[in-house]
Amino acid sequence: MQSPIVAALTVAVLAAGAVAGVSTPVPASAADTSSGTTLAPSGDVVSNGRTWKQTAVQDFFRSAPAGTFRMKYPRIGLYDGFSDTSGQGRYTPAKVLSVHDGVLDFWLRSDRGQPLSAAVMPDGYAPHRTGRVSIRYKTTATPGYKFSVILWPSSDDWDQGEIDWPEATLGAKPRPASAIPGSLRNGAMTFQPERETFAPTDTSSWHVATTEWDDDVVRFYWDDVLVASTTKAVPTQPMRVTLQAETDTGTRVPATASGHVSVDWIAIYD
Repeated sequence: MQSPIVAALTVAVLAAGAVAGVSTPVPASAADTSSGTTLAPSGDVVSNGRTWKQTAVQDFFRSAPAGTFRMKYPRIGLYDGFSDTSGQGRYTPAKVLSVHDGVLDFWLRSDRGQPLSAAVMPDGYAPHRTGRVSIRYKTTATPGYKFSVILWPSSDDWDQGEIDWPEATLGAKPRPASAIPGSLRNGAMTFQPERETFAPTDTSSWHVATTEWDDDVVRFYWDDVLVASTTKAVPTQPMRVTLQAETDTGTRVPATASGHVSVDWIAIYD
């Protein structure tokens, strides 16, 4: 979960390429291989009786050594220069982010005693009123750090809801969660599904996680298989997409912990 500070955000809108035609979802067998990178799905997707219009896609083909990500990907939004959700880490994209071999690499570790974090908004500050977000990624098993793909209110008003999928300590099995809009009490939100549900596998190998936020339901898929859904925690206000790799809440970050989140591609739809 997150409660971000708006100050010092670097934001921009990723111009969506022209999209033609309608396609069915890419099967997990085609999108999820044991190693290497694959092409991001291209074109619209038909799922659950709705045609999802692709508005942004990123394959990370342009290499970006550490310290150059902002220059090489100027249309991607970044959190920079303030503490992460747990308060232990600091968003430092210049030290954490790089792109190599067609993969966005978050290198999470401590530098002179300071745990480093990074968060990126693949389509900048673009607001979505419903949306479909698919990401192909993997992580190393690293204590003290977690990775989440978040749909967060464009207004930064947490009481409007929050969708987290996937979310897990690095290397663990991710679980889906969506906050019930209007449920903020004493600094906490009520999340659904009420009973925690987890993906069948961990994040140590490549997998595709997909969130479908429709008008009356939020669905969570792992390699195209439905993990959970909720009709009780469906946001109604605009949300932005954020990939957030940061220190875990409720646990101390080991000084020697060092690990990676690797993102092959991300595709976003309205």
